[in-house]
Amino acid sequence: MNPRELLIDTFAFVPPARALDGLTADEADRHAEGHTHSIAEIVAHMAFWQNWFCRRLDGVHEPPVGAAALGWPEPAPGSWEDLKGMFLVGLERVAAHGDPESRLDQPITPAIEFAPLMHYTTRDALVHVAHHNAYHLGQVVSLRQAMRLWPPAAGGSTW
Repeated sequence: MNPRELLIDTFAFVPPARALDGLTADEADRHAEGHTHSIAEIVAHMAFWQNWFCRRLDGVHEPPVGAAALGWPEPAPGSWEDLKGMFLVGLERVAAHGDPESRLDQPITPAIEFAPLMHYTTRDALVHVAHHNAYHLGQVVSLRQAMRLWPPAAGGSTW
């Protein structure tokens, strides 16, 4: 398993940095009509969970939040560049847990206190973060399409 291909330099879906490329703070903060979350809110949610998984992989005992809404932190208006940077740096941190020196089949210790994740290994956590991000980055691309902000102006390709 190549963690960079799984999390950062993806080819099965739009790479995370590309999905976020070229957005202004106003665009990221905008609530498109008929959509529950802004792009900034979705990215704050992804960053929250990937950072939680990273702390668990670092051995920090931090139970999952007690309610789903607590995993959706409210980003400060205009904080888009900092939020995007935190998310992308967090991707690098998570991917580093899959470096050649790591033991991907090692259980996360202490075990996660949520039954479906209780037996997670490092590999399971990396795949979980990748799937979670892919799902929500698909929402980001859909929102960008709805707001006529896709593809990013910087490149000619949707990829």
